Amino acid sequence: MRILHTMLRVGDLERSIAFYTEVLGMRLLRRTDYPEGKFTLAFVGFDDEDKSAVIELTHNWGVTHYELGTGFGHIALAVPDAAAACAAIRARGGKVVREAGPMKGGSTVIAFAEDPDGYKIELIERKDA
Repeated sequence: MRILHTMLRVGDLERSIAFYTEVLGMRLLRRTDYPEGKFTLAFVGFDDEDKSAVIELTHNWGVTHYELGTGFGHIALAVPDAAAACAAIRARGGKVVREAGPMKGGSTVIAFAEDPDGYKIELIERKDA
């Protein structure tokens, strides 16, 4: 078994695709409209789906906002330099909600960005990333 994808419901699919591709540097892997179900699925990732877990962006037509609730935490990405990743995200129009620094009670350097729908993206500094 392996993880295939994480699904996020998004209010504006074009805005979300732009964030994940232009701000975070993922690729749009595939996109399919389902007119009978009134929704569109778009898959984004750093690598092909057969090699890596990806993110499924689900847009239910006519829905522009979701309450995120308290159960979901975040998506984590490995980066070689968290401060540089924050600067790049900001330069591309993204929102950094926690600057790079050691995690509470530890030494691992982390930061957080936020996608257009409010989902948190944790940036974990790993020199091998």
